[in-house]
Amino acid sequence: MTAAKPHAIVIGSGFGGLAAAVRLGARGFRVTILEKRDQPGGRAYVLKQDGFTFDMGPTIITVPYLFEDLWALCGRKFSDDIDLRPVSPFYRIRFNDGDYLDYSGDMQDMRRQIAKFSPADADGYERYMAMSEQICKIGFEQLGHVPFGSWTDMARIAPMMARLQSYRSVYGMVSRYISDPRLRAAFSFHPLLIGGNPFTASSIYCMIAHLERHWGVHFAMGGTGRLVQGLLDLIRGQGGSLRLEADVEQILVVDGKACGVRLKSGEKIDADLVVSNADSAWTYRKMLPNELRHRWTDRRLDRSRYSMSLFVWYFGTRKKYHDVPHHTIMLGPRYKEHLADIFDRKILADDFSLYLHRPSASDPTLAPPDHDAFYVLSPVPHLDADIDWSVMAERYRQVISQHLSDTMLPDLEANLVTSHMITPQYFQDDLNSYRGAAFGLEPVLTQSAWFRPHNKSEEVENLFLVGAGTHPGAGVPGVISSARVLDRIVPDAAHYH
Repeated sequence: MTAAKPHAIVIGSGFGGLAAAVRLGARGFRVTILEKRDQPGGRAYVLKQDGFTFDMGPTIITVPYLFEDLWALCGRKFSDDIDLRPVSPFYRIRFNDGDYLDYSGDMQDMRRQIAKFSPADADGYERYMAMSEQICKIGFEQLGHVPFGSWTDMARIAPMMARLQSYRSVYGMVSRYISDPRLRAAFSFHPLLIGGNPFTASSIYCMIAHLERHWGVHFAMGGTGRLVQGLLDLIRGQGGSLRLEADVEQILVVDGKACGVRLKSGEKIDADLVVSNADSAWTYRKMLPNELRHRWTDRRLDRSRYSMSLFVWYFGTRKKYHDVPHHTIMLGPRYKEHLADIFDRKILADDFSLYLHRPSASDPTLAPPDHDAFYVLSPVPHLDADIDWSVMAERYRQVISQHLSDTMLPDLEANLVTSHMITPQYFQDDLNSYRGAAFGLEPVLTQSAWFRPHNKSEEVENLFLVGAGTHPGAGVPGVISSARVLDRIVPDAAHYH
């Protein structure tokens, strides 16, 4: 039976590709996922080392119904397979002087905490959250799964975008409601979760605040990798398959239509349609010859703006740091200037803002008994910067380790039992991210919606894009929503017979 079904190839097994495979499988396609690496997950790769389990990528799940929908398409119940638990507070936001704010969805508690910093801003915060809700209703709930295939789609929403003041930056929008500089930083950091600079990312991304408050911040017990395995179980149950260490070199095109792929090994695989979950700039630049591209030419890709990259250090300790919450955002001494160092000047500054993840706070099984698992993430410039990470990585790790030891994790170096680092080089070499950008194209207004590489390729028929580099953008809700778009733009399986 399956041989008679039209064949869809999905390049890459990140959350966007896995969600695409489930949706295509549910619509009668035979799906083959081709993954370059030795295990699935894309950025959500899992590192097991010395008895510790580290999620190498996303750690925060905010819109559970997006997963529930995928399970329902397969006649299964998400909660039967995945133990998803709310995390409270969502984050501890720690300022450089040691003061902190426990950020949660409880409005009364938030008002009380804000009042400690700036009593006048408690009402402003409430008004800001009301604005965030308006933006989320349109930006995410109405438009997050809608294709922007033509400029008229963009023109239709332009008045709505103007009314929501999408021309403002996230920081600019927050500043309309909040006056205290520290609170402005605390409530505008969200674009960094999807590769954007709060001072240039469109205020459409203010919706993340409401997204978190409305649906909560969750953690999958066993780690985010459990979600990857859960999705693979669904795909295999539909008759789909995953091939590991299958590195796609080229998307094959005949008469303007994608008809399969060629692997680095030389093997050719035929398909009725191809979905790329690879980085969109990489897909066009490396997998389709320039002469087939009219919009996303090498020149245009070179002139586009790319997100920052990341330095991430995964480590385990032989002691437990009980008072460190699951998620901590550690803001550095400079906010705007430091972001300019990363995004504009492209230099590695002496100071940093960090995200500290302690998953063993919620799930002790991710570390050996009486041990703790951590990762600490620092936004850094992408590979256009003149930084030799083979030299800098260990130096940078030591500086961060000393800072953590001085602030939240006393005697850290003495208690280390395992360690692993990734740099922008990893994003380019292992994840095929153009320029080592961790989140693809930078989320600015001129690179959003219709201005982003389209979910239905503008260059080649039967080629579709999902993941961070297409609409609606990066982050787990974004990439899973990009697969929802396929329901509207991929013809039914009967079309391919």
